[in-house]
Amino acid sequence: MLAILKKEINTFFSSPIGYLVIAVFLLLNGLFLWLFKGEFNVLDNGFADLSTFFLLAPWILIFLVPAVTMRSFADEKKQGTLELLLTKPISHLNIVFGKYLGAFVLIIIALIPTLLYVYTISKLGNPEGNLDVGSVMGSYFGLLFLVAAYTAIGVFASSLTDNQIVAFITAVFICFFFYFGFEGLSNYNLFGDTLYIEKLGMESHFKSMSRGVLDTRDIIYFLSVTALFIVLTKLNIKRANK
Repeated sequence: MLAILKKEINTFFSSPIGYLVIAVFLLLNGLFLWLFKGEFNVLDNGFADLSTFFLLAPWILIFLVPAVTMRSFADEKKQGTLELLLTKPISHLNIVFGKYLGAFVLIIIALIPTLLYVYTISKLGNPEGNLDVGSVMGSYFGLLFLVAAYTAIGVFASSLTDNQIVAFITAVFICFFFYFGFEGLSNYNLFGDTLYIEKLGMESHFKSMSRGVLDTRDIIYFLSVTALFIVLTKLNIKRANK
């Protein structure tokens, strides 16, 4: 597994994709948070907090994570190297974990520079340092779990096809549905109690963690979604090996 993880990381940074992903993520966040006029602009809001960043980041990641994961298995299938990889003395689950962790680590690297936003907001506060640290930490933990789930979905989508574009579109759709779809359905009151429908979506659990309270139900939810798609990916790879 570690060999696959190292290979994935080396692949990302031996080509422009790794640097491009990090640059695009930071550029989009920077433009919306500090330059573009609108509801996401921190300076226009008049409050020294990062709520707009944590409102914006999940939507950017819906497109960014699939862009990273789309080549995970689709590229292996297209080049005909997946069969060779599956003959190695390593379990299917470890192969999936190696691919998964490679993409996950890259997204985490992209998130690290955003800690500069925390320092900046802290300096802009009145008085200086007036920042809700609990809420910020909870939101970052929420982003980590959200990225973990998005990455599992992206790797799963990549295992379905040998076309990277199809993998990208499929992953974007599934991520969007899991993040916003259930809340959207709950607005129509089609299935009785709307709260339970809303709780099936990621947005509800992410917002809960963003309040600074790490509820075990939210953590279990994200871990369950992540585990579900990792298992589904393993089953796809196992089926491809038959």
